[in-house]
Amino acid sequence: MKVSHYFEGEGVVTGGFAQSVNNQRAILDDRGIDYTTEPTLDCDLLHLNNAGPRSIYYAKRARRRRIPVLFHTHNTAADFRDSFVFSNALARPLKPFLAYAYDQADHLVCPSEHNREVIAEYTDTPATVVSNGFDGERFAGWDDPELREEYLDRYDLDPPVVFMFGHVIKRKGLDTFVEVARRLPQYDFAWFGYLNPTGGTVDRFLQPRETRHLVENSPDNCTFTGYIEDPRGAPAAGDVFFWPSRNENEGMALLEAMHCGVPPVVRAIPTYEWLDDGEDCRKVETTDEFVDAITELCEDEGERERIGAGAAATTERFTLEAVGEQLVTLYDELVSGPTNERTPTG
Repeated sequence: MKVSHYFEGEGVVTGGFAQSVNNQRAILDDRGIDYTTEPTLDCDLLHLNNAGPRSIYYAKRARRRRIPVLFHTHNTAADFRDSFVFSNALARPLKPFLAYAYDQADHLVCPSEHNREVIAEYTDTPATVVSNGFDGERFAGWDDPELREEYLDRYDLDPPVVFMFGHVIKRKGLDTFVEVARRLPQYDFAWFGYLNPTGGTVDRFLQPRETRHLVENSPDNCTFTGYIEDPRGAPAAGDVFFWPSRNENEGMALLEAMHCGVPPVVRAIPTYEWLDDGEDCRKVETTDEFVDAITELCEDEGERERIGAGAAATTERFTLEAVGEQLVTLYDELVSGPTNERTPTG
């Protein structure tokens, strides 16, 4: 089997989106599957990871040649909102564009059941849920005491540290993060990650004024580190993972923090129906509840360890080994089964 594994926007799109693509390629490498990162019709399967015009062009050509097309549904209009300047205005036309793009595929792969339910409103293209998974090797040695001291000292943090890991955007719950930090001045809060939507150099042009205002006017106990080269630094320094995101297709940073045994406090959104409140997380809805849950975990080391252990156990089904088997099985089914039974739009 040869796969054209194409990620339109590679090198520009960053964060969990890009890491998901890296995870897929790690799976293909591990299983010895021949693939190219270029869009080509010299393949048995075309796997597309971003709904751009070039991807749509190749999807149409592949369908005409009866080459099965698999589209990863990382993009939704809701997930696009509250990210950068004009994102909310663009979200409305984005939905029909994505619907058109996903309708060109023979099959869709959705990172969560919630994502599949959302995508079902876009297109009737058949879909299978396969988690983005996480690469545990990236976090090997995260619990090294010297690494912890390095990151605590670098950002002048005093344990217990409440932390977030990811792009600094409103959709991730930036306003809630800042407000809770303001109401809990006795704890240090650290947000590890890019201070701009793309991780590139056009940061202040793309970052909404409200986002800049929240960061610039955050309380003294709230630190925004910017990009860190070693992702292990975040769970090494952190004691409670604060994940107030309002919309996620899955949330890889959450899986990574849980894998490291850090207890997460998450917003109760439909994406996280698989989490068990009080066992592998604290799941809340309001700012007051965030304050209470974070205070409890910061003050009770035993409870942090209990929920952290439950979180680490839960992530076993999201390892690359586990999700890789599901992805490769889907590949086999698409390559060996009939194609072009659906009629794409346009």
